[in-house]
Amino acid sequence: MPTDRSPAPTMTVVLDPGHHTQESRPVLELRGRLDPALFRAALDRIAAGHPTPFADQLRLHRHGPDHHTLELPSPAGDPAPYPAGLLADLITSAPVVAPDPASVADGDGVRPSAYGPLPQTFSVTPLQRELLADASTGPDHQVEQLAWRWHGPLDTGRFTAAWRAVFDCETVLRSAFVWDPHPRAVLFDRCEPDVAHHAHDAFAGREHLLAAERSRGFDLRRPGLLRVALLDGPPVRSFDEEPPTDVVLTYHRALLDGWSVRVLVREFYRAYLAGGTLPGGERRPDLRDYTRWLDRQDPAPARDFWSRPTSVAAPAPLPRAAPGERTGHDGAGRSRTRLSRAETTRLAHWAARWGATESGALHTVWAMLLYRASGALRGPVRVGFGVSFSGRGILLEDIERIPGPFANPLPLTVEVDPADTVARLLRTLRDRVLDMAAYEWTPAGRIQQWLGPGGAEPAETLLAFEPTPRRDDLLTGALAAHGVHVEHPVPAAARTASALGVVAHHDVQGGLVLSAVHDRERLEDDKTQAMLVQSAQLLRRLPYTVRESTTVAEVIGSLSGAQMPRVHDRGRPAGLLVPLRAAALPGRATICLIAAPGAPDAWYRGLVRCYDGPEALFVLRASANVPRGGAAALGPLAGPGGRLVLGGFSGAGALAYEIARHCAAAGRTPPLVVLGSGEDDDGARELARALRRAAAG
Repeated sequence: MPTDRSPAPTMTVVLDPGHHTQESRPVLELRGRLDPALFRAALDRIAAGHPTPFADQLRLHRHGPDHHTLELPSPAGDPAPYPAGLLADLITSAPVVAPDPASVADGDGVRPSAYGPLPQTFSVTPLQRELLADASTGPDHQVEQLAWRWHGPLDTGRFTAAWRAVFDCETVLRSAFVWDPHPRAVLFDRCEPDVAHHAHDAFAGREHLLAAERSRGFDLRRPGLLRVALLDGPPVRSFDEEPPTDVVLTYHRALLDGWSVRVLVREFYRAYLAGGTLPGGERRPDLRDYTRWLDRQDPAPARDFWSRPTSVAAPAPLPRAAPGERTGHDGAGRSRTRLSRAETTRLAHWAARWGATESGALHTVWAMLLYRASGALRGPVRVGFGVSFSGRGILLEDIERIPGPFANPLPLTVEVDPADTVARLLRTLRDRVLDMAAYEWTPAGRIQQWLGPGGAEPAETLLAFEPTPRRDDLLTGALAAHGVHVEHPVPAAARTASALGVVAHHDVQGGLVLSAVHDRERLEDDKTQAMLVQSAQLLRRLPYTVRESTTVAEVIGSLSGAQMPRVHDRGRPAGLLVPLRAAALPGRATICLIAAPGAPDAWYRGLVRCYDGPEALFVLRASANVPRGGAAALGPLAGPGGRLVLGGFSGAGALAYEIARHCAAAGRTPPLVVLGSGEDDDGARELARALRRAAAG
């Protein structure tokens, strides 16, 4: 049965923007079997979202079953050109649903289409744009996980059916993204859940499975940005006892947050207990309703709040390593520490004495550690870090049950004076967080835009405090009636744009767990782990040592002499353009691959292996913000009179075409754009052949 994961036909599109004259017209050369139903659906999508006055001037010329030429209506230089790149993306994309064959009549005798109507799109939120921009920097960025243990019998078929029922009810699980060239959310009619069941010896324990699932990343252009992996436990000696099963839930922050996933897990349990079904139907309100609520908000009060000097001011950065000094590592480093249940209870009671919470105590400890890292232990210093807000404190119906990407990291700054008391610092941070909560829907990127040059930089460290799940005795009892006991899910910190992120949560024993993930290229492993250990040490000591008169200097002075982490410069080139292969022969064209946001890196590695031409190869790491910058970066590649070809897989077309248009606007000959399906090896080989033909001229 075809689904959204069905293989795409091998199709390549060569887009020639034409020379920037009034007489020339951009054309698309379509090589491969053109699906009539998909083509009509693509034109309808563009007509709905990109109305142009010349849409009726499209001309399709058929040269054969596998070769068509499409003349576009807008001449080069038109201020509102026809979105040719988006059209190329749409007709090279994968099938999404299985249509009714009777509804796909084709007058030319071409076999019935494997495509249904193209899914609807809607706007993304400002926070989603920031998350997607960071996700484009690495496949494991913004990928979060929950893990827990399932005790008792587990029916895999029923388990999968239950998740299928949740997917059918939750639009966010059937959503993905398209770039045209700016990101938009795409809502699919159907999506099959990705549930994998592994034998106990397939992985060396749950941590190995967690790492393997993180490294897979997600194709952001396909729905199902949540998947489940099951790992059987080793056999037990008792014949009447089931081995426990580890459950790992991996999801992308561009569509879900930790709160949302816990809502979905509860829905899954309901469906599992009901035999794999859920009553009701599709949930509303959903993310689309939140987006409309967000569009109605007046940003002026938030802008006024964040413009106050006390809200966001330039904090002291972490100490810097010497220029050129390297850590010698890359990837993400992970560490963990824990307070016992007794220590956690004592900390909660201590914080409550000052009208604060455990999260407030963590903020206070972190601010003191950052002050210590600044090296200035004699006078006041302003420090800053990110604090994650749930995003649920808004006036929208049923917001607590809507799955979506609402958790929002916001910059928190505070002046730390060693002569002040710890109690005063705790209260100051508490009040600052309460004030910020009124504007928790405002993303950090927008705050930076309001402040302009010299304003708040992205936070180098980020703290998130996961709320303790509410006990559901009815659900626990219903599962127990089936012989099932499930543990509380344990979150794993995601890799983000911050150099260091810390997630705090309570485990099933009631202890406070601090989990950290850091960029190993920017921070040293040992010193980063030491900072996490020191934060736990301070949290343990606060109830014993801090009184109303205890100063910050006294608490900091009690720490050992371990050095604080230093931030290192990245070793990789900071530019958008990355060389892959030098030209084998002089005077040849240059090929630049546009790495579309969300496209798996394996596709581009496969394309490079398939390409046997003598041309130089580059890759442009694209995002929604680089058409103009990408055109400038490509300027030196072609040289005087040189030939430049842009290539990529479905999803890169809109960005590539915008880059080509900016090249033309700069007075250069616009490059050809070659786009392919890319879902399998045949697609990569066909795209390589099309690039070779285009480069040969």
